[in-house]
Amino acid sequence: MRELLLQSQGDLSGRLAALGEMNIQSQTQLFAALSEQRNSVLKIIDEKLLALNKNVGEGILQSNLKTNETLTALRERLVKIDVAQQKISSLSEQVVSLQEVLSNKQARGAFGEIQLNDLVTSILPPNIYNFQAMLSNGKRADCLLRLPNPPGPIVIDAKFPLESYYALRNAADTNQKIEAERFFRNSVIKHIKDIAEKYIISEETADSALMFLPSEAIYAELHANFIDVVETSYKSKVWIVSPTTLMATLNTIRAILKDAHMREQAGVIQKEVISLTEDISRLDDRITNLDRHFKQACDDIDQIKISSGKINRKIQKIESIELENSSQDSSPPQLSVNE
Repeated sequence: MRELLLQSQGDLSGRLAALGEMNIQSQTQLFAALSEQRNSVLKIIDEKLLALNKNVGEGILQSNLKTNETLTALRERLVKIDVAQQKISSLSEQVVSLQEVLSNKQARGAFGEIQLNDLVTSILPPNIYNFQAMLSNGKRADCLLRLPNPPGPIVIDAKFPLESYYALRNAADTNQKIEAERFFRNSVIKHIKDIAEKYIISEETADSALMFLPSEAIYAELHANFIDVVETSYKSKVWIVSPTTLMATLNTIRAILKDAHMREQAGVIQKEVISLTEDISRLDDRITNLDRHFKQACDDIDQIKISSGKINRKIQKIESIELENSSQDSSPPQLSVNE
């Protein structure tokens, strides 16, 4: 019994030893498999990290490029904004300067005269107009157009009733508006009467004159809401013009001057054609006389030829007689019956 137990214990120890070896082998294989899997996982992780780093680097590079492009565009826009700001500042200064000019009556008058000067000089030839022309009544016109009769020399005078217009625009209530309308109407009518009295001179200027308003707004206000003032200008023969209508008027004057010049040149050409016709008629008479002289000369030449022929024939006859006489020298001369 004891031997059996000892034998069973030995078998059990052998099996346990075998199991221990198998366990060690299994652990070794498992460790090897786990190591291989770990290496494989680490490799995959390294590859993923490399790809991720590459993608992140490319993304950062593209982001940097886009950021640089955005910053460049932003700098360019900021430069443009700075330039625009400078222009706006300059324009604001010019507007302030223009307001200062327009607030002064003398400066405002000079502004209208300069605008008138620019329009006239850009459209008409220099020999047609004179600025600040002195008239016989001692008055000085802003511009005098020297047009042929009719209509004759016509004056353009610049007026700028800006104060009364601003008062009309800024009227806050009905009473202020009525007062501003009266102020505006009286200002324009006064300008019309002054121009009619100063710049329409019998036998020196045309029977009308032009009042130049260097503001389309004032011109439109007059024709829209102050028809009575416009009718007063018609009766006074003072035609109110704005920059646009003055430009159209000056272009019409230029066309009329060009047509008059063409008619003048046509008269000169017609005169020269008439003179040329007379010269041709005289030439025709002289050719007729010369032809008659040629015919007479031809007749005279024919007569001369006839006379020359007669003379030649007589000479030949005389020569023949002389030859006969020389051949009959030995015989006594015989008298003819005619002799």
